[in-house]
Amino acid sequence: MPDLNESPERTIAPVPRITIQAFCETSDTAALIEAAGSDRRMGKAHIKVQMGGGPAAVEAYRHAPTPNVIIIETQGAKSRPLECLDTLAEVCDEGTKVVVIGHVNDVSLYRQFIQRGVSEYLMAPVDPIALIQAVSDLFCAPGAKPVGRTIAVVGAKGGVGASTVAHNLAWTIAREQDTATVIADLDIAFGTASLNFNQDPPQGIAEAVFAPERLDANLLDRLLSKCSDNLTLLAAPATLDRTTDLTEAAFDNLIDLLRAAVPCIVLDVPHQWTAWSRHLLIAADEIVVVASPELSSLRNTKNLLTLLQQNRPNDHKARVILNGVGIPKRPEIGAAEFAKALDATLAASIPFDPALFGTAANNGQMLAEIQSGAKAAEVFSMLAANLIGRTEVRKGRQSLFEPLLSKLTRRKAS
Repeated sequence: MPDLNESPERTIAPVPRITIQAFCETSDTAALIEAAGSDRRMGKAHIKVQMGGGPAAVEAYRHAPTPNVIIIETQGAKSRPLECLDTLAEVCDEGTKVVVIGHVNDVSLYRQFIQRGVSEYLMAPVDPIALIQAVSDLFCAPGAKPVGRTIAVVGAKGGVGASTVAHNLAWTIAREQDTATVIADLDIAFGTASLNFNQDPPQGIAEAVFAPERLDANLLDRLLSKCSDNLTLLAAPATLDRTTDLTEAAFDNLIDLLRAAVPCIVLDVPHQWTAWSRHLLIAADEIVVVASPELSSLRNTKNLLTLLQQNRPNDHKARVILNGVGIPKRPEIGAAEFAKALDATLAASIPFDPALFGTAANNGQMLAEIQSGAKAAEVFSMLAANLIGRTEVRKGRQSLFEPLLSKLTRRKAS
């Protein structure tokens, strides 16, 4: 059974193309910074880790320019953190941000750090996600809109209904979660989103991909086709006049623009293994793998989950949906056996219902528009809530003074 109470993690904006240099006093902190540097959200940043703490940082920049971000670990008074920061301030270039990782929970020390211009103080031990979030937040402008969440939907093999799942999921998020959503059909040659939403836009994703130098927010706005109040479509042309031998980063600019414009982007990823599809899946905030209950689908799903887990160690695991369950007379792998083989919990199982799915496809409608109480429609409602609608409780990262503030709050209340 799926976990109905599972909450999505906060979407962390990718760190821009910056230089980060860290000066550590312990091997554990050096290791965590190295781990954070391998995360997908730090892909554009250049990170260098060395030992020596604050004194090493001061010495390094006496005759060298400072990077965008300096991370300094300090173990307390014996590290002379305030003296090091004062000296570092004399050699720091304008605009350099300083993050301190400390081992002392002291409000007065924290205030002195802030007075000296420290951008962030993190209490050790720090997990990689907390550090990534701290660095990301340094480059998010105050008052800026939250970055959009990307949800990539991909089939474990062709013909398992991944596009149908992607389209219904996007429609459900837009309607039931009242969230502005874009469904992007990335199958340039054979995409079906325009058919499933009964749209015939004159332009679409091809204009964004084949002329990336022209793509900006204004052009993107013209390429989007409105499906409902909260849902817009970036359609595929479904023509064969050009091949789609795209570069690995072909969709990066498009995704960045979409993330800055809307809170949710559902990516309908075609079943093909290319540099750009692999790159796009690894970079997504959430991944939904659609499979059918048979052997080749199980093998492919297992391979996908293994690769994604290796390349996304700090992310939520990909969610697996079994689609078309219960076809008469077809031997199938049961849901429990399928999940056991994957060593994972299935997010949902969608029953075989040819009348419902066929009618929706032929009418250019979503499943809930045809039959709102259908089991498949309930699955999409649950999945949309899990991906978008749960209130987040962030754990792990805490400021220096949170423990002391909580005690003061309890005293006042009593």
